[in-house]
Amino acid sequence: MKFIKSKYIICLLFMMAGMLSVYGQKPDENLTITGKVVDQDKKPLPGVAISIQEDKTNKAVSTGTDGTFSIDASSSDVLVFKFVGYGTILKPAAEVSKGDVVLTKSLVDAGDDDLVYIPFGVRKRREVTATISTIKAENLPQIPSSSLTNVFTGRLAGLAVYPSGSQQPGYDASSFLVRGRSSYNSNQEPLVIVDGIERDFTSMDLNEIESVSVLKDAATLAWYGMYGGNGVIYVKTRRGSATSTKVSFDAQAGLQAPLQITAPLDAYSYATLYNEAAINSGGTAVYGPAALQAYQDGSDPIKYPNNNFVRDFTKKVAPTQRYVASVTGGNAFIKYYTVLSAYQQGGFYKGGHSETYDANTDFSRYNLRTNLDLHVNKNLDVALDIGGRITTLTFPNAGTGTFLTAVYSTPANAFPILNPNGSYGGTSVYQQSNPLAMLQSRGASTDLMRNMIATISARQKMDGILKGLSGEVFYAYDIAGLYRSGFAETYATAVLNADGTYSPFGTASKVNYQGNAFSGNVKKSEFWAGLDYNRTFGKHDIKFSTRVSRANLSSFGSLDVRREGWSNRLSYNFIQRYFVDVTANYSGSENFAPGKRYGFFPAASAGWIISDENFMKGSASFLDLLKIRGSYGLVGNDAIGSARRFAFNDFYSRSTTGYNFGTAFTGVSGTGQLALANPDLTWEKAYKTSLGFDARLFKQSLSISADYFYEDRKDLTTASLLPSLLGQSLIYVNEGEAEYRGFETGINYNKKIGAVNLNLFGNFTYNVSKILAINEGAGLPSYQKQLGHSISSVISPAATATTGAGYISTMLISNGIFQSQAEIDASPKQMLSGSVKPGDIKYVDQNGDGLINDLDRVRTDFNFVPKAFFGFGASVSVKNFDLNFLFQGTSGRSITIQNLVNSGNANNGYLSQFSVDRWTPSNPGAPYPRLLLTDRGNNTANSDFWIRSGDYIRLKNVELGYSLSPAFIKRLKISQLRFYVGGLNLLTFDKLGDLPIDPELPESGYNASYPYMKIYSLGLNLKF
Repeated sequence: MKFIKSKYIICLLFMMAGMLSVYGQKPDENLTITGKVVDQDKKPLPGVAISIQEDKTNKAVSTGTDGTFSIDASSSDVLVFKFVGYGTILKPAAEVSKGDVVLTKSLVDAGDDDLVYIPFGVRKRREVTATISTIKAENLPQIPSSSLTNVFTGRLAGLAVYPSGSQQPGYDASSFLVRGRSSYNSNQEPLVIVDGIERDFTSMDLNEIESVSVLKDAATLAWYGMYGGNGVIYVKTRRGSATSTKVSFDAQAGLQAPLQITAPLDAYSYATLYNEAAINSGGTAVYGPAALQAYQDGSDPIKYPNNNFVRDFTKKVAPTQRYVASVTGGNAFIKYYTVLSAYQQGGFYKGGHSETYDANTDFSRYNLRTNLDLHVNKNLDVALDIGGRITTLTFPNAGTGTFLTAVYSTPANAFPILNPNGSYGGTSVYQQSNPLAMLQSRGASTDLMRNMIATISARQKMDGILKGLSGEVFYAYDIAGLYRSGFAETYATAVLNADGTYSPFGTASKVNYQGNAFSGNVKKSEFWAGLDYNRTFGKHDIKFSTRVSRANLSSFGSLDVRREGWSNRLSYNFIQRYFVDVTANYSGSENFAPGKRYGFFPAASAGWIISDENFMKGSASFLDLLKIRGSYGLVGNDAIGSARRFAFNDFYSRSTTGYNFGTAFTGVSGTGQLALANPDLTWEKAYKTSLGFDARLFKQSLSISADYFYEDRKDLTTASLLPSLLGQSLIYVNEGEAEYRGFETGINYNKKIGAVNLNLFGNFTYNVSKILAINEGAGLPSYQKQLGHSISSVISPAATATTGAGYISTMLISNGIFQSQAEIDASPKQMLSGSVKPGDIKYVDQNGDGLINDLDRVRTDFNFVPKAFFGFGASVSVKNFDLNFLFQGTSGRSITIQNLVNSGNANNGYLSQFSVDRWTPSNPGAPYPRLLLTDRGNNTANSDFWIRSGDYIRLKNVELGYSLSPAFIKRLKISQLRFYVGGLNLLTFDKLGDLPIDPELPESGYNASYPYMKIYSLGLNLKF
């Protein structure tokens, strides 16, 4: 760290020197700039337009027939050279007369807008031999959402984005997957890089971002060596422009509404179904005719309440709003981009009010970023990026899960919300489940999260040593901290007895300040330093980059996490037609034993512009470009699954059973050894192959890219099969292997048809996986083995005593529902519960032993990861109107409804809205088994009976805009005023029939989960 800090000081000195140099400039001098503009072959270019950036007088000249020009300017001006078919050049006026200005003719995919950002470098799209999908932020819709994942879903080939956690305000948790899964130890979350540094981007505002790229093959991922095996999402933020000063302002307001939310049973339906479940379980009806009648007519709402907690304590819609202001500009010496945004998302709880606090879930976020580029002199450039984010999340002290469980799952007849004496209703069973009390008498907490990021870099040209050589130092420092405050309060409930007295439950306390707490403090520093060499020798072009890096992550209460490595990249092309790239990384991880921490990760790729060959000239009338490319290489992954940190060392626990010493009866804790260490543990090794092509047709109106990919991942951690002679297990061994293969494609069609500008786009990715090696128990039946199957499982989101939670891949195979006792008698004996009767699920006897038990569970290929994911849409503009939309979907994905249909617990009889569709003798074709209060094991066992298709197509977002005419806004002295309306998650097509759940996140709005939201919004965009 001392080394890093010293470099950081050097960078700061560079920056200070640059700023002093900039702001210590001599007063502007008026100059007459003369020069000559030539092409790459040194031939003069006539007609080149030359202007001065930010010149209010619109002064401009053109080159003569010999390419010469003369223009009056000041020493601080920047001249802009533009010519159709050539790359635009910006040069400080004081440097123009020092040599010819060379404009390079733009080839296909090599224009000013054809930039692709790679780690510590940039390439024209034509030069790229790796597989990279890129989208610019300007092509994305403005959505008032707390997470940017909603914007990128379905936009990029090879990138799957799916919600994977709580959707309450401020979370919108989602996961990423690049191409497919080749490790059964993790979900393979990719590395997220923002401007070269590992950072989260989902909480950024869209206006902070210039582009997002997905790096998918070894040709680019090898730069990150041991950390790039799962792919990389590379985010490039916006920077200042030296051509003009622009100010913009966006304002949006919207309404969010749940996609799906549970429909609770009314009191009469609940009581009727409960009676049925009790009788089915061998008991008697709990609710008599008088009670059932009272639930229907509402004659005694205290003794026989009929609540609708979902209606009374959740809103149909909740507000959201977003405001963004940005300014960009610069001159010859400094460029800047500054953006300030504010976002607010209201919770959808209602019904509670406290004079001291508001317990509704509410989220607000403020983002600030400034990116500065300083041109200190012709050899030194310094960049300084500073950003901050403040988020505030308020929530009830009862907790989101507890509150929603009370709202969704408490029976309608459990208790009156308020008793006649004004106290909160409750019972001995539901002592602390009153939603009203949770909101207005349980207290509320506020989490204040502060994030600060800072990056400084300096690039020095070293042409004096070697022409084309430059050096760069790069340092980033991020810090985050969480501060929790709020109000504490407890409440009591009571039940009205038959004699008019009340039986209380719990103890009420007055509202007071709760203890404040600091947590989540994280500090991260990352340092990169190295050299770049870019040089063209006639028809040969060479680019070389080398960097050493080190990162350190510190969090309170944990040991620091460190990474370091050495990355190298060499690119060569001949006549902009033949391209070769070689990348190599040497990096290490402290997860492995000393002496075994470092690995070498090489990769190579090549590309060929075959359309430039003479034998392809016959296709020039329709084919503008055809590039064939391929790559192969090795990348690593040091996150090896659930193994403990430093698993190469032995660890001991002080919590094991001990002994009694002397005459004392108090035992002394003993020390026990954890699983034996494995000093030979190593990282996962991903061998990646990718073959593809890029094509541009019909005057570049149609673009097509396609790739075949294959990955073989070796050294996966798996259980040890070594005999336990010492009575102790071994942590893990690297004896696993798996693969995935598939293809992806992206298509874009852009055409102006009369007054209509039309852009059609789409992408599709297909992948399948296979386990090639895994250690499994001896004597395991073939139908239970994972070997040869795909890396697959469905997600069981909620834990129950019978089903467990997490990932499920082994289950029973169902064969309908028993319709009669005779059918039961003729079937294998099912051992999953005490008794089996008509209305119970029937299972297949896999091993033919006449019994249904755990030996009949089968390894299945049901998967929460889809085999295919895709997106398609269009953007259309006609005169002042514009429309863009995106459909997004998945195929080959499975979900389980086990914990939805069998939700709840013994207190509410495991009843829900789905219980209405249960099996009865009069309804033998029902989709769900009979109701039971006890002995439910047979019908709650993990089986394919509960599996449903998770395939869907969704209108993910749509935006319709109208821009005021240029003639009108010119009188207002603004450059653009646009009004627009939009929507998110508006329409879904799936295979679930009448099942009222969301295929993308089935548990949302049920059990204890915050609902997934659709958003309607309107906004305006103002530019000066």
